Amino acid sequence: MNTAIAETSTVKNHPVVSKDRWLAQRKALLAREKELTHLRDQIARERRALPWTRVEKNYSFDTPEGRRSLAELFEGRRQLLVQHFMLGPEWEQGCPSCSFMSDHIEGMNVHLAHRDITLRVVSRAPLAEIERFRQRMGWQFKWVSAHDSDFNYDFGVSFKPQEWAEGKGEVLYNYSVRPFPAQEAPGISVFYKDDAGEVFHTYSTYERGVEVMMGTYSLIDLTPKGRDEPNPVYAMDWVRHHDRYEPAPIAKPEAGSCCHAST
Repeated sequence: MNTAIAETSTVKNHPVVSKDRWLAQRKALLAREKELTHLRDQIARERRALPWTRVEKNYSFDTPEGRRSLAELFEGRRQLLVQHFMLGPEWEQGCPSCSFMSDHIEGMNVHLAHRDITLRVVSRAPLAEIERFRQRMGWQFKWVSAHDSDFNYDFGVSFKPQEWAEGKGEVLYNYSVRPFPAQEAPGISVFYKDDAGEVFHTYSTYERGVEVMMGTYSLIDLTPKGRDEPNPVYAMDWVRHHDRYEPAPIAKPEAGSCCHAST
């Protein structure tokens, strides 16, 4: 039998099979993918069924339009998504992984607005530092400062220096006490405002939960190499600010593919 059409062979240590065998295994995987889709739908229903807590504290933020309350960040909509972006006071630049998340916002914003959702990015850095970095990155979305507010502390993404030092780097993060290497952490929080103007906290997610904003990963996960992240804690070591990547490799033309190749 010709080895090029053998029932099973390998390419760079990966099995290569006939189309019929590939289709059988693809259908088996499809069944598992449907299980995951249905489980994700079920978890989303359970998430929506969670009880809410009333936001009692009067948080305020520095914005390019002036001082604004948490309720005013909704801008007339009922639902508010907050990306807690790791950019602390006097930081030279924002966290690369948080920047990777924010790179996805521009395309989503118009669609979120049509689903009664406002998305805002919040950091503890002063507004001038936020604006400097936002302009460097070329982002157009609205980013506000919680510099003089307990907002980030209360929602578990910033840790006061004394508490962080006394705990020897152990903090309450993602609903448990654990070591954390910095005094700022990533997260996403969700709020709802009713007709009376009261604001409720409905949900927060941290650590790998923030991957919901990383649509690039969903596409990478479809490819043969996948995330190609050997680090078991998903440290995202490969991610750079989008203006700090080296030029992407250019594919080399195959032999004979150039129009000037000799015949």
